Amino acid sequence: MADTLAATPVPVAADADRGWWICLAVLGALALVCIAGPWFSRYTPDDTDWLHLSVAPGLAHGHWLGTDAIGRDVFVRLCVGGRLSLLIGLVASALALVVGMGYGVVAGYCGGLVDAALMRVLDMISALPFLLIVILLVTLFERSLVLLLAAIGGYVWIDLARVMRAEAARLRGLAFVDAARVAGASGFRIMRRHIAPNLAGLALVYLSLGVPNAILIESFLSFLGLSVDEPSASWGAMLADGTLEMEAAPWTLLAPALALATTLIACQFLGEALRRRLDPRRAWA
Repeated sequence: MADTLAATPVPVAADADRGWWICLAVLGALALVCIAGPWFSRYTPDDTDWLHLSVAPGLAHGHWLGTDAIGRDVFVRLCVGGRLSLLIGLVASALALVVGMGYGVVAGYCGGLVDAALMRVLDMISALPFLLIVILLVTLFERSLVLLLAAIGGYVWIDLARVMRAEAARLRGLAFVDAARVAGASGFRIMRRHIAPNLAGLALVYLSLGVPNAILIESFLSFLGLSVDEPSASWGAMLADGTLEMEAAPWTLLAPALALATTLIACQFLGEALRRRLDPRRAWA
């Protein structure tokens, strides 16, 4: 009787399954506001309202989140900046996912000298000073969105590659891989049809964690003035401007800070909720 009870699967709490829906709803609402928000305002990100400089948030003057020191509407700039930050987070993370997953699958499946060589290359890349490289690239080439995406994606993929490599090495010794090998499948086919699909769930979890990492890196670079040029302004650039006005107009700092914090927290909880949901052992928790 005791053995029967011990073997009975205990379902995961409903709150754990609802968690990822809640996080998706928060991120979806935030993205919707960023996309459609400026349509409901009569101002553009570059409009200067000289009659309302550093005005507090309100409805009477039409500046719902106030204005900055030169009269630009904070709400519209927040929405447009959110589009850029979310775009960079998604695209850079997707780029990192493709590169990191491919690199990790090859290293983990091949093993031996190939694995050792790829891991040593990865160690050398991770030892490079990322910020110094970005400064060098910005100095040699003009700042652009493509360069920024390549720089952030080239940094985020490193940790993902290590995780994918470890999991691919574990899958390499399982029976279904041995069966495919005995059936005459090539190494490339095994990696593409058997190893990579079994890593999709884990990769999805790390993608949800890579998005906030990419957004945070871009915000840091924007804060240092190393991101895209004006008039394109991400949340990081708005934070940099808000620190200069935090005493006279604190809303210029609070608005992008709250938006950035909400996005990062929701993505972190989404990654954790997806990990619990996609974990094959969750039914036996």
